[in-house]
Amino acid sequence: MRYLTNESSGRMGFAIAARAARIGCEVTLIAGPVGLATPRGVRRVDVVGAREMLAATLRAFRRADALFMAAAVADWRPMRRIPGKWRKREGERRATLDLVRNPDILALAARSKGRRLVVGFALETGDGLERARRKLKRKGADFIVLNDASALNASRSVVSILGSDGTCIRLNERSKSSIARSLVALVARGRRR
Repeated sequence: MRYLTNESSGRMGFAIAARAARIGCEVTLIAGPVGLATPRGVRRVDVVGAREMLAATLRAFRRADALFMAAAVADWRPMRRIPGKWRKREGERRATLDLVRNPDILALAARSKGRRLVVGFALETGDGLERARRKLKRKGADFIVLNDASALNASRSVVSILGSDGTCIRLNERSKSSIARSLVALVARGRRR
């Protein structure tokens, strides 16, 4: 099978789910195709594509107080699926793969958030801080967790947590479970206000 993907491991989302369950939250984890064990006390829903993830997320968010969107969902998908093998034609030197946009799960969920908190993630390179700030506003999230490509498939990360109120908290070289503790605590404090 040939496919386009990224190196995301799912560890961050699983760490957030584990931490939230550990402090007594009822947690539904929408998981893409990863080989990670379901954290204790967490209800897991497995999905394969962005459209499946959108449907499962919107369904689970109806009953939720907060949403963490840590999944590295592809922005694009092939316009059509080819059954069987994609065969080269005699003399063909180039091929074109037509792509269409996947749904923006974070923005669609945030539209109906009301007083609930929504936390998104942004993987950026270069001047990512400004792009993450724009994403925070454009998507309607309460927080955006900015990281760079070094976070992919890694056990540790450097993140900046940008709040819609203009705050910015930087966490340097932390394990993903440590980052998850900080994020869950931040959302728990916000829910008590």
